[in-house]
Amino acid sequence: MARVTDAVPRTRLAGATWPDLPERPLLLVPLGAVEQHGHHLPLGTDTTVACAVAEAAVDDLDGVLLAPALAYGASGEHEDFPGTVSIGTEALTGLLVEYGRSACRWAGRLVLVNGHGGNLDALRTAGAQLRAEGRDVAWFPCGAAGADAHAGRTETSAMLHVEPDAVRADRAVAGETTPIAELLPRLRAEGVRAVSPSGVLGDPAGASAEEGAELLAGMAGRLTAAVRAWDVDTTGRLRG
Repeated sequence: MARVTDAVPRTRLAGATWPDLPERPLLLVPLGAVEQHGHHLPLGTDTTVACAVAEAAVDDLDGVLLAPALAYGASGEHEDFPGTVSIGTEALTGLLVEYGRSACRWAGRLVLVNGHGGNLDALRTAGAQLRAEGRDVAWFPCGAAGADAHAGRTETSAMLHVEPDAVRADRAVAGETTPIAELLPRLRAEGVRAVSPSGVLGDPAGASAEEGAELLAGMAGRLTAAVRAWDVDTTGRLRG
């Protein structure tokens, strides 16, 4: 019979005891958000995707620990929708800096696996500061080539693969499909609701669990390769 302690994977920080930890491990930390994702996807979508990418990568890397997710981010552009909880860029930057300073007392390297685009300014600022202080910290964006911006086919496919019971497919509607680069000025000035009353930036039509599996495998594979190569830019972004 397995002992109770054997039931907790040694690669998961939350379930470990301190003597179980490897020497100077690499710590993977999913970073997400709590924000609206249209009528059909749950508020925790970004965190769920970041966790799935990190979890898929952790077993392919040696000496790696998966930390509990940081589930709140900078989501001010979504605050006109009920359910969104944003701590803002300034607070998130401070949180990431203090998290990095503390974790790097015992972790050799730290990678923030980011699932929300609104967190990027905080990641760049915190990453640059922590690296300037001599800490080996990096961040990795969970993205895919050709992805739509928000709650469209890309995220819907990912969620159909990772957490299908949470997807309300019968409520899915197309949102604003103008390319995000063209929408950014209005999004920054007026927020998402002024641009897309449904909260969707894209079109979930055609989403599938099979496509989601391919997307997640691709992101996890890029994360694994990037960690092994460890090519980090001046803002802390892990290239790959």
